[in-house]
Amino acid sequence: MAGKPAVSLQKALLTLAVITLISLTVLIVRSLQNPQQRTLNEAPTDPLQREEKLGSLGGHSIYHSKEVFERSYGEMERRFKVFVYPDGDPNTYYQTPRKLTGKYASEGYFFQNIRESRFITDDPEEAHLFFVPISCHKMRGKNYVEGLTRKYPYWNRTLGADHFFVTCHDVGVRAFDGLPYLVKNSIRVVCSASYNVGYIPHKDVALPQVLQPFALPAGGNDVEKSTGLSESKIHVCEPRIHLGLLGSIQGGLYLEQPKWLSVKLSTSLKNGCFWGIDQTIFRTVLGFWAGHRNSKIRVILARVWENDTELAISNNRINRAIGELVYQKRFYRTKFCICPGGSQVNSARITDSIHYGCIPVILSDYYDLPFNDILNWKKFSLILKENDVYQLKSILKAVTDEQFIGLHKGVVEAQKHFEWHSPPVRYDAFHMVMYELWLRHRVIKY
Repeated sequence: MAGKPAVSLQKALLTLAVITLISLTVLIVRSLQNPQQRTLNEAPTDPLQREEKLGSLGGHSIYHSKEVFERSYGEMERRFKVFVYPDGDPNTYYQTPRKLTGKYASEGYFFQNIRESRFITDDPEEAHLFFVPISCHKMRGKNYVEGLTRKYPYWNRTLGADHFFVTCHDVGVRAFDGLPYLVKNSIRVVCSASYNVGYIPHKDVALPQVLQPFALPAGGNDVEKSTGLSESKIHVCEPRIHLGLLGSIQGGLYLEQPKWLSVKLSTSLKNGCFWGIDQTIFRTVLGFWAGHRNSKIRVILARVWENDTELAISNNRINRAIGELVYQKRFYRTKFCICPGGSQVNSARITDSIHYGCIPVILSDYYDLPFNDILNWKKFSLILKENDVYQLKSILKAVTDEQFIGLHKGVVEAQKHFEWHSPPVRYDAFHMVMYELWLRHRVIKY
């Protein structure tokens, strides 16, 4: 009888060992499973849950508070409603912008996106905000607003505090000159967000100026070391830059790519994808700017640095005659892209830099940067005072390799927030603007 407890104990230990072995086997098999396939297997069947999963934020912390942003953003998607006033006569100054290209593309995209979105309501009584769908530089502001007050009761309820306008024209907030009650109360979504000429940061919203469509694909994820030759493992199946067709050379494989890239890979086939060592020389230029000298800061920038051997500074735009898309390709090879203000504080060069994976250097005083309530710009850009232009090179060279890589990762993470789509997608530029409006939608009822 004394042997029976020992036998029972042995059986229990053996059972526990078998269960542990099976559990470990399942975990190992699961970890070796193709991540993409695992994600598809785990994808929720509910469309809203699936959208939430596919549109989630990345892991790099470029946000003031990622948790607060995600939670409030979700509430915005569920609740936020906007009433859009009907279009006016297209043959008059009551004209909605239609273009989705050029320097005012952001304005055109917003006007189109809001009609494609879930935020529209036909019931003014359930609306949190009212959108006046007119390009402010084309309207005769006083006449138009007076027309709204006569035709609809909603403006008078708050003196316009729950109404907003959108414009990316250079005239910016000056479109509202002579309308003090509109300047004081209404939300103005503008590209030229300069708080020394009437822009009110806690009320108004900075609209990013984006020149779409971009001439070349998004850059980024091409930096392991900030100097010279980088040797980093890359996943060729999901390249950040389109490289073309797969070819073969003696001793390995390579990607046939545009002439402006020099990429050769020593690769192996794994899970249907090619892995290899990237021997491309990326981002060898310290700093780059080329453009018109249409502001004081640009004149100083060109005068001080145009003959420098480490900074590629040109006091004129790059002539297309010297090659196709030379200007855009410079972004790919530059570490820091200088973004001085032009005729206004804003510049499309900022979003160009972000798109091509180049760290933007903001040289523009009084500029309320887009999405500043949400994004910590210090995580993916350098923000300098205009007087810092004289020490520009030493400031850039003082950035350590570790700091540069962190900023570069932040730029890649920020790219999705500075792109427009039709129809709009989660966390893109349209939704970021809507979130800024959501933050401002609680108004005082007069």
